Amino acid sequence: MMGRTAARLYGLYRYRALVKQLVIKDLKLKYRRSFLGYVWSVLNPLMVMAVMYLVFSQMFRFEVEHYPAYLMIGQAAFNFMTEATDQAVFSITGNSELLKKVYVPKYVFTLSKVSSSLVNLLLSMVAMMLVFLCSGVQFSWYMLFIPLVLVQLYVFSLGLGLFLAQAAVFFRDIQYIYSVLTTAWMYATPLFYPASLLSERMQRAVYLLNPMYHYVTQFRTLVLERTFPQAGSVLYGSLLAALFLLVGTRAFLRTQDRFILYICVATHFF
Repeated sequence: MMGRTAARLYGLYRYRALVKQLVIKDLKLKYRRSFLGYVWSVLNPLMVMAVMYLVFSQMFRFEVEHYPAYLMIGQAAFNFMTEATDQAVFSITGNSELLKKVYVPKYVFTLSKVSSSLVNLLLSMVAMMLVFLCSGVQFSWYMLFIPLVLVQLYVFSLGLGLFLAQAAVFFRDIQYIYSVLTTAWMYATPLFYPASLLSERMQRAVYLLNPMYHYVTQFRTLVLERTFPQAGSVLYGSLLAALFLLVGTRAFLRTQDRFILYICVATHFF
């Protein structure tokens, strides 16, 4: 068991250059026909945040201090997760021609999709800092712990992405089902409303069943409350991330030998 794990980690190290090139390719394709290029990664979250701020702060009037920053943090974290996992769904089926021609570890395609989404998140942090300045958020040394949250979020998204990637090979409708689930997931996460509006029962359910609640709340605690998140939330969020990575990796590795067969069958019929 340990020997196979070590071999896979070494294989990942060997193909690190390929992962890097795939990430660069994804970024270039995303902004290839964009007039603003990478600047759009800063402007887009700002524009979305502005629209959501006008809608939710004026129509619903939530009493949340530094609401633009509160909204921006939730939006950025959740958008990263949805973008990373949405791209992961097609990471295997979208590279079917390459998989049929040359051997590469199949997981590198999913890994590169999630990693390219992480780069987009890091680029959008520029917009986030501008929102912090404009909304009067005081910068503190607790912000140095933001990478701790991003690691949890990345590991969780990678695990979920691996599971979705292998599932999409055998069940092509997974993309439509997942799209509906992420919409419900968004409303079940306190992104644009305070968690205090939920009933105690719903708050417990969200705490136990919604990993994104922990990552968003930790992020907001570091920035807006200028203190360290509750140890229980960090521990639980880390355990959920590790669990999803374990389940996703095991499911991916157990089914990857059948990918080519199902891809060829799908190509034959469609």
